[in-house]
Amino acid sequence: MPLALYALTAGAFGIGVTEFVIMGLLLDVSADLGVSISAAGLLISGYALGVVIGAPLLGALTGRLQRKTLLLALMVVFTAGNLACALAPDYWTLMAARVLTAFAHASFFGVGSVVATSLVAPNRKASAIALMFTGLTVANILGVPFGTWLGQAYGWRSTFLAVTLVGVIAFAVIALLVPRDAAASEDESTEGALAALGRRPVLLGLLTTVLSWVGVFAAFTYLAPILTRISGFSEAAVSPILLVFGAGLVAGNLLGGRLADRHLVPTVIGTLVALSAVLFVMTAAIHQPVAAMIAVGLLGAAAFATVAPLQMWVLEKAKGAGQGLASSFNIAAFNLGNAIGAWLGGFVIDHGPGLGAVTLVAGLVPLAALPVVLLALRFERGRPIAAPAAARC
Repeated sequence: MPLALYALTAGAFGIGVTEFVIMGLLLDVSADLGVSISAAGLLISGYALGVVIGAPLLGALTGRLQRKTLLLALMVVFTAGNLACALAPDYWTLMAARVLTAFAHASFFGVGSVVATSLVAPNRKASAIALMFTGLTVANILGVPFGTWLGQAYGWRSTFLAVTLVGVIAFAVIALLVPRDAAASEDESTEGALAALGRRPVLLGLLTTVLSWVGVFAAFTYLAPILTRISGFSEAAVSPILLVFGAGLVAGNLLGGRLADRHLVPTVIGTLVALSAVLFVMTAAIHQPVAAMIAVGLLGAAAFATVAPLQMWVLEKAKGAGQGLASSFNIAAFNLGNAIGAWLGGFVIDHGPGLGAVTLVAGLVPLAALPVVLLALRFERGRPIAAPAAARC
């Protein structure tokens, strides 16, 4: 793998820490800014909303930029946003800074996916995407625990200052290692990208991503209460168990990329089935501590095994002008799934069969994505391909 991919991984690491570290600092932020814990929790929702809004907004405004230039600009936004978080004098300034930082999220992973695939041979494209997303998984294993410790020991602002430094380093290595590409052509106009985004297989691919991650986050959001109230673990044991989840993320991410390089469509279908199967098994496993811990690791692996195949699938459906925008929209689709999944898990707890059934309900959602995949394949087979080929000749 070329060194430029590791530059993209560095940027992904910083973005991953920014997204998730706030979960471990909610009490500190709440006490320092004089807001309730639930209000501090909205900083997570605000970030997710920024990701969903940032994908179409920045996609429309930056479609004609060179991809390297855009990546550098996004790292500037990311770095400035984290510095603003560190210096925020009040809650609403912090919220605005979080939303600003989130704007860089979808576009960085979206454009980064396109750049990653351009750096390697055709049979390594999904693995290249997976390598970039390894930065996100390592952020969960190492960056978030360290950032949480740093914020608790030296104040939550120190964590955002540290992530600001990560942004500066990521900007430098991207500037040094990522090759400069040609300027966008007329064919890559915003109108052309939106037309590509409107293809039915692309839209169905985005829907598949949403459904798969509704299932992931319906379970993941409530792992801590599941482990303590059902599995019988102490609160102190939750963090080490989440490291098992993180190890599963890394393994599943790399495995999903490798399998997708060989057989993309079977991998998309297979990972959705595997995700549902793990969630169903968890419903029984969470009642026994050792089985629960193993199931948590398998959930991490099954969840991130879907990422590179789904990202690669949407890229293939949006061949040409729309790849960058479609890729960014797919990142927004992951985050939309996160938000819906958290709501679904809460609904099951408050109005359904309860905490013990969250994983069972979560497992049904990726299965609902399978008919969507089959429908997309049917549309793809029915799409005429001879005319465009003749036009290119």
